[in-house]
Amino acid sequence: MTDVTNVFFAGVGGQGIVLASEMLAKACISAGCDVKQSEVHGMAQRGGSVSSHVRFGSRVYSPTIPQGEADFLVAFELLEGLRCLDFLTPEGVALVNTQRIDPITVTSGAARYPDDVAAQIRQRCPKTVLVDGLALARQAGNARAVNMALLGGLSAYLDLDLSTWEEVIRNRVPPKTFAANWAAFTAGRQR
Repeated sequence: MTDVTNVFFAGVGGQGIVLASEMLAKACISAGCDVKQSEVHGMAQRGGSVSSHVRFGSRVYSPTIPQGEADFLVAFELLEGLRCLDFLTPEGVALVNTQRIDPITVTSGAARYPDDVAAQIRQRCPKTVLVDGLALARQAGNARAVNMALLGGLSAYLDLDLSTWEEVIRNRVPPKTFAANWAAFTAGRQR
């Protein structure tokens, strides 16, 4: 790889954003890429925003993706996807989970969750792919494997061997959950 590929992950605490970004980084390292990774946890333990930057290629100098330079946005929640669209290049791909998780401002009544989030995302990003990650994860046997379904969706765009992905996932998840995680990953890849 001669150019740097930038992947920006966004969601809320507890969705497995950091795990998914770590797996991408490990798969890229296994493929011989130079990789840099950075996370922002914020109020993650309280359901707040979480983001992770993964940059890989022949030579990467900085771990963070400047705004407007992400090739891919992988959003684990609709509103977080909308909020982070500015990280994408004009040609970037937004893989957005259709799951809605109300932020504390909405649950407290201080704000309203917009009705048309998916439409706003599509309007701003022509290359939007909406993924029902929760449904794919449930079909795979583990509702917590939404992150694997989205990672699988991302993997379809990247030139990394399927065997590399399988090895990374097998080595990172508990053995008893591998089958469900792998099933969610492959379902996301085939969506």
